[in-house]
Amino acid sequence: MNPIRNQAGRRRFLRAALALPLASTGVAAGQSLPLTPACGEKPERTQSQTPGPFFTPNSPRRSSLVEPGGKVERLVLVGLVLSPQCKPVANALLDFWHCDEAGEYDNRGFRYRGHVFADTQGRYSLETIVPGEYPGRTRHIHVKVHAPGGRVLTTQLYFPDEPGNRSDRIFRRELTMQVVRKGGGRDARFDFVVAV
Repeated sequence: MNPIRNQAGRRRFLRAALALPLASTGVAAGQSLPLTPACGEKPERTQSQTPGPFFTPNSPRRSSLVEPGGKVERLVLVGLVLSPQCKPVANALLDFWHCDEAGEYDNRGFRYRGHVFADTQGRYSLETIVPGEYPGRTRHIHVKVHAPGGRVLTTQLYFPDEPGNRSDRIFRRELTMQVVRKGGGRDARFDFVVAV
């Protein structure tokens, strides 16, 4: 088999696959999020970060963290979980948590906490709110990604163009989501590359 032709075929497949999550996870047609660049031969693994002091195990399985009656700006986050070889990681567990609109974490229950599983093509989707800020930190979302049989990646996702990004010592540009404003909310995308 010609390795150059095989690489080009893989890139075409991934470009097509990267467009699918937006249509198949409930994000409206005509989504204007940019496509993630095609994977190289060895894409860099997603950088790990501290979980912070607020992780709670055994979160409920749910794809929406939106609280009933909330009038806070909504966020729909979609993406892929990929291996370093650029292959989709099926059934990866993604455990999300973040503060509420006032910058407070629920440390007694599971408000703005929950987990989802990637599908067989490595696609995931989460509906939540745009979290608030609290002193010393920029706006962010915590996540643990666990590929079946692999190690757990603990990291944080950031919003672009946040004033707090410049002063937050933990902020990493490589962990910034692609975000577009849409109506009264935002659509976001982030693809994880994890060890399997």
